[in-house]
Amino acid sequence: MVSFIYLHGFASSPQSRKAQVLGDRFAALNVPLHRPDLNADDFSHLTLSRQIAQVEALLPPAPEPTILIGSSFGGLTAAWLGDRHPQIEKLVLLAPAFGFLDHWLPKLGEAALQHWRDTGYYSVYHYRDATQIPLHYGFITDNQRYDDTILQRPVPTLILHGHHDEVIPFNASQAYAATRPWVTLIPLDSDHTLSNVDAEIWAAIQSFCFEPAAETARE
Repeated sequence: MVSFIYLHGFASSPQSRKAQVLGDRFAALNVPLHRPDLNADDFSHLTLSRQIAQVEALLPPAPEPTILIGSSFGGLTAAWLGDRHPQIEKLVLLAPAFGFLDHWLPKLGEAALQHWRDTGYYSVYHYRDATQIPLHYGFITDNQRYDDTILQRPVPTLILHGHHDEVIPFNASQAYAATRPWVTLIPLDSDHTLSNVDAEIWAAIQSFCFEPAAETARE
């Protein structure tokens, strides 16, 4: 049986609107969707490496198949996991945060970034807690170790990304898909939240994750 794991975005949680919608859709099919809390009770010391290690501990041993569904920074995490673990047979990436620092840091400005370096912490709005939480500068230095252009394992990947994404531009996914023939990119008329395209997202996930298996079963 295939395991499904949903990875939420940066400063989000398994209780986010998107996570809840997908959880309900999977529940209607009697298919478990595991939604780990990537905050790990310590958002202040979040890193990409920590997220990867946390999800690695949840993966069933190979060759038991797993499909990862990742949103934004969770999508970036899923891409790295898919590159490393053969039991991950498919990826669904929702507005994945490819080139995350390249897009995020310029918006902070040099003064804020320098203050972050000097003090060690920068306050980030956390959507679950609806408050500012200090994030350690190690988040930056850890992320700088990862170059997503080297991801080359040909794991079948579905990317859904909004044309009007104001956080991670659509062309980040476009560039990623352009050199990887195993990636299918579906543009959506939406922003980074993808909150107005639930039906389109679910139809694409069903087709990508379930229909080929159903076809094989009939044969």
